[in-house]
Amino acid sequence: MKIGIPTETRSGETRVAATPETVKKLCASGAQVLIQAGAGQASQYLDDAYVAAGAQVVPNAADLYAQADVMLKVQAPASDERAHLRPGQVLVGMLNPFDAEGLSALAATGVTAFALEAAPRITRAQSLDVLSSQANIAGYKAVLLAANAYGRFMPMLMTAAGTVKAARVVVLGAGVAGLQAIATAKRLGAVVEASDVRPAAKEQIESLGAKFIDVPFETDEEREIAQGTGGYARPMPAAWMARQAGLVAERCKQADIVITTALIPGRPAPVLVSEDTVKAMKPGSVIVDLAVERGGNCPLSRPDEVVVAHGVTLIGYTNLPAMVGTDASALYARNVLDFLKLILDKEGALAIQREDEIVAACMVADANRVTRSA
Repeated sequence: MKIGIPTETRSGETRVAATPETVKKLCASGAQVLIQAGAGQASQYLDDAYVAAGAQVVPNAADLYAQADVMLKVQAPASDERAHLRPGQVLVGMLNPFDAEGLSALAATGVTAFALEAAPRITRAQSLDVLSSQANIAGYKAVLLAANAYGRFMPMLMTAAGTVKAARVVVLGAGVAGLQAIATAKRLGAVVEASDVRPAAKEQIESLGAKFIDVPFETDEEREIAQGTGGYARPMPAAWMARQAGLVAERCKQADIVITTALIPGRPAPVLVSEDTVKAMKPGSVIVDLAVERGGNCPLSRPDEVVVAHGVTLIGYTNLPAMVGTDASALYARNVLDFLKLILDKEGALAIQREDEIVAACMVADANRVTRSA
């Protein structure tokens, strides 16, 4: 069984789908690993390290795709990459399971494709949860970007020249990215508040030393919807959203930094910070919108741009994990390795366990057909 790791071609992508650490384990299992020359260079993993781990370096993508039985990717392949795919090949990566057009294009190549983002939120799948491993990095980096753009200190400082107040940070959405943002902002000395629709998030937020922005539920329906499904948030009723918007707006007006992380799978990102709220924020405030790729939690955010609107800096980078390429690759590669254990046997040969609930959930294309409804 030959496993191929190509160079990622998307603009700004520094990650790689396997590291020397995971390559060594794959080779020990009996698989043969092929890696495109320079595939790990952007994340500081050099070809020599892969060779030392047991991999064979292939000079170009065409040769790599022609030889490999299983292809490991970070991002979904672009059209020029899909041209290299062949029937019967296996593709594993973050393939965007809600992209119906992209899934159809993949299915047309005849590959068996697995989108790791579609893994169920169950205990057994935690070690291969790519959304969590990468969101953790995004939440960390979001705070550092905000601190860099903010023209003041984050912690309170008492100096001979006077006292500097601590920055006030509001985090909207307390999933993995939000919780890491809270923890990072607290480490930098900020005063942190956070909001989430799920009642269970309150304990997690407060355990990190932040204050929970509590929006009371007025009906049993609101409370039930707020529980979420499968670990993910669900769209809340309009009445609750209106109450949350009012409360959040007041907190944002007092904040120096706002980190927004709210996403609902397969849906546009909910608007949490309106233009009117931005207008009312203090000059020099910063918003980092981690949901900008899905339309943004703030309508003024722009994908992969830093803009200033009404005196507020809005940061809308869509791939924060790629800014921490070395560690992001290390975590992602371990996720991929744990998934491969479900589709390879002990000798490293392909043995897809189609009845396994994780494998079934991740499979998005097989035998020239889309196997998942986007």
